[in-house]
Amino acid sequence: MLAGVEETPIGSQAVANVFRTLAPDDVQLFPVSIEGESERAFLVNAIKVVDCIDEERCLEVQHYPEGSFPEYAGEYRWIYGLRVDPAKTDGAHVFRLKKFKTAFIVSEDIKNALERVGNLGLSFERVTGASESH
Repeated sequence: MLAGVEETPIGSQAVANVFRTLAPDDVQLFPVSIEGESERAFLVNAIKVVDCIDEERCLEVQHYPEGSFPEYAGEYRWIYGLRVDPAKTDGAHVFRLKKFKTAFIVSEDIKNALERVGNLGLSFERVTGASESH
């Protein structure tokens, strides 16, 4: 599940425990109630924003046209084949990207732990290493 603002993930107690255990300094967990659901859910807010996009290794980057949306000046409209530079992540396990806040980035450890929880209804895309067509 995702919330509307910047597509903030919402997960179960088990999902919250993954973030609480492996990335306590990278996220805020807010308990939420979902109508029709008996189990408590948690909104997962990534509190770190990191400037680590490796634009040279991305397949394609699209910037907002100059003057189109002043509030988004200098930010990316969309990125295909997103790549980040791990050396610039400051060791964060969970973060948003400084100029492309739509992306919710997690470390391999977080990904593996979330996959063990299972049945999350989400997918992961690698953002380090060579891109598919490079």
